[in-house]
Amino acid sequence: MTVDLEALARDVAYLKDRLAIEDCIHRHARGHDRFDVELMTACYHADGIDEHGAAAINRGPDYGEWANQVHAQGALLNLHNITTHTCEIDGDTAHAESYVLVGLLNPDGVSVRFINGRYVDRLEKRDGEWKIALRRCTLDFMLQGDASLLKSPYISAAGYIKGQRDRSDVSYQRPLSLEKAVERL
Repeated sequence: MTVDLEALARDVAYLKDRLAIEDCIHRHARGHDRFDVELMTACYHADGIDEHGAAAINRGPDYGEWANQVHAQGALLNLHNITTHTCEIDGDTAHAESYVLVGLLNPDGVSVRFINGRYVDRLEKRDGEWKIALRRCTLDFMLQGDASLLKSPYISAAGYIKGQRDRSDVSYQRPLSLEKAVERL
């Protein structure tokens, strides 16, 4: 059996690029939920742009502060879930579409909003690193629901960890251990 090393090298390079693009989009979502401005900012090129509607067009380096302010005003917690993801790579430019389902725990702590939309991104590879050059967001639907189960005796008794909007969140703990105290629901 002969191996076409050039084809293999192209396939590996494509897969590495594809994974780096998806990782960038996932890091951005994590930055949202942990209010990690550094993490969000690192996902944009210095001249990158983010459009969250015609009234909210931000330079990539300014986006994290803006997003944290918007989320803090309207929710106690938020979770950005990236689902369906497609990506077309053409050299050092990629066009990606990522579905996003955002859960927002309302300030009352007993109701929640779910927003479904898409991130439509142009990413560029500069100096060997993929980052967002332009992000445009769609808003496809919103739902509001009851989240009062979070305050139920069953959930309280179970002792689930409460997510945090900063680096005190358990996801930043290194090494992950059971010994470190965490806030519980």
